[in-house]
Amino acid sequence: MDYIKRHMETHILQADQTFKGLLVTGARQVGKSTLLRHVFPERSYLTFDDPILLTQARTEPGLFFRNHPYPITLDEVQHIQELFPYIKMACDASDDKGLFSLTGSQSFRLMQHVSESLAGRIAIFELSGLSMREIDGTDFCKPFIPSEAYIKERGRSAKVHEDIWKLIHRGSYPALYETDVDWQLFYSSYVQTYLSRDVNDLMKIKNHMKFMRFLTAMAARTGQMLNYSKVAEQADITVATAKEWTSVLEASGLIYILQPFSNSALTRAIKTPKLYFRDTGLVCYLTKYLTPETAMNGAMAGELFETFVISEILKSFSNAGIDYHMNVTYYRGKDKSEQRESKIDLLIEDGDVLYPIEIKMSANPKLTMTNSFDVIEKIKKHRRGLGVVLCMYPEPLWLNEQTVALPIEYV
Repeated sequence: MDYIKRHMETHILQADQTFKGLLVTGARQVGKSTLLRHVFPERSYLTFDDPILLTQARTEPGLFFRNHPYPITLDEVQHIQELFPYIKMACDASDDKGLFSLTGSQSFRLMQHVSESLAGRIAIFELSGLSMREIDGTDFCKPFIPSEAYIKERGRSAKVHEDIWKLIHRGSYPALYETDVDWQLFYSSYVQTYLSRDVNDLMKIKNHMKFMRFLTAMAARTGQMLNYSKVAEQADITVATAKEWTSVLEASGLIYILQPFSNSALTRAIKTPKLYFRDTGLVCYLTKYLTPETAMNGAMAGELFETFVISEILKSFSNAGIDYHMNVTYYRGKDKSEQRESKIDLLIEDGDVLYPIEIKMSANPKLTMTNSFDVIEKIKKHRRGLGVVLCMYPEPLWLNEQTVALPIEYV
């Protein structure tokens, strides 16, 4: 397989010049170690999937860096909390930059030993699967903040896909873009590896059958508000367990929990977060949509389409080295003066500007799809940016002076 250029490369090289170390987090198989080995080919590379190295690091951490001098790349560092005090000491003892490049299959926020030891000393990046831009081979790598300038610039490289459902169904893991990979076998092996390794690392779950039912129940609810009670009922577990296991999925990079927009002017806003899987191919596997055609025509088509678009938007931020957690939310609520419920699929915040985004699996965008965008006018200290309908229409289409329909490839 030829290496697919990752948009994060430039930001990683910049961070290596200004920080003592850097950490790339993300789910298994998204290409973390491949990325670092490509960017730093001259560095020693050690993986703690190797039980011998893992034992050495745990039993003789003080001698580890005598045997393995830095600069060095360490893979799957969530396994070796014993080394982090020594990494900290090495960072503090040297003025050199770029001493360590690390990867981890768990969220930095939940790797307590990392955050306590290395806060302020390392740059942190979150790598997802391949983005649509990376698959298409485009160099455009700005975050999706849909100003008129962005739309004009993005239009120069945007490639409209004749069958976007092949991409949605295939998924974004780099290994899937090798010519001889069997889709079903890949995801079957992925799930089994995930259950036996990441799940056990984060929590010693004894009943893997129940966890599989839980994982499948969650996949069936991607793109929906997160209802722990319904998930727990379907998986035959308690609500407390459902919440605990949700944190496992989030920590290991399989899902993203999209928070609702909060503002005192929107007193009737729903406070429930929404659930999105990071990879639509995994959702298709877990929900038994075994072909692009069955996914496109199935009951979950709208949710799969929305999940794909949200994932691409998040990738556009993280690949640009930007933490998107404070930039993206959604809105749903009912204003006192109206009987209908208002809904905005995504709000992108850039300074004091809010960009409302509607996501529609339609090739016939209409202005009525954006009726809820007016709710932004009630929010003090924020201005409404350009409203966008992301859809299947093949080119930009202005619906009025404030609203444009864009092909999803413009993400």
